Amino acid sequence: MATELFHVVTGRRMEQGQIIRMDESFRTGVYQRVMERKPFVDEVFADPSKYAGHVFDHHTDVAIRELALEEVRRELFPRYPSRMHSLYTSRTLEDAKCWFEWFTNWGRPTLQIVRLEAEGRVFTGNANLCFDGIADAASNRAKALRYWQVGEDPDGERPVWETIVDGRILVAEILKDTNV
Repeated sequence: MATELFHVVTGRRMEQGQIIRMDESFRTGVYQRVMERKPFVDEVFADPSKYAGHVFDHHTDVAIRELALEEVRRELFPRYPSRMHSLYTSRTLEDAKCWFEWFTNWGRPTLQIVRLEAEGRVFTGNANLCFDGIADAASNRAKALRYWQVGEDPDGERPVWETIVDGRILVAEILKDTNV
């Protein structure tokens, strides 16, 4: 049975009837950016004391975080899709509209909102529980565990829901198109 989801399209437009297949062989932009930084991340964890307190650039922060999230997912939550091989979606149209507005305000080219029918693994987490990676692997793992468990937000913020999905995904309907 397919799961109905909503997706904010950035970068390249989607077409009604389009089929997307997301799995470990699909190299998403997240995957590519993380793998570009992985040699440096490996260097950091080979000598963490050298980088203690170091402020990393955004893409390195993300790489450290995503590698920790993937490690914890593979070990403890293999039933969930990988964040590096998934489509980021929303469970509700209202949540998708919020993401659309945020992306637009951040200056990200935001093109469409589409309704999807997905047959695959689905996980809904709180985007507020994403974290900046640091040179302390144990701390990164603890934060990754909190993300996958959908734990309490340490800052007490209202959740910002993100739903990741893999498998066979059908673009069932174009709900909003900016025609830019």
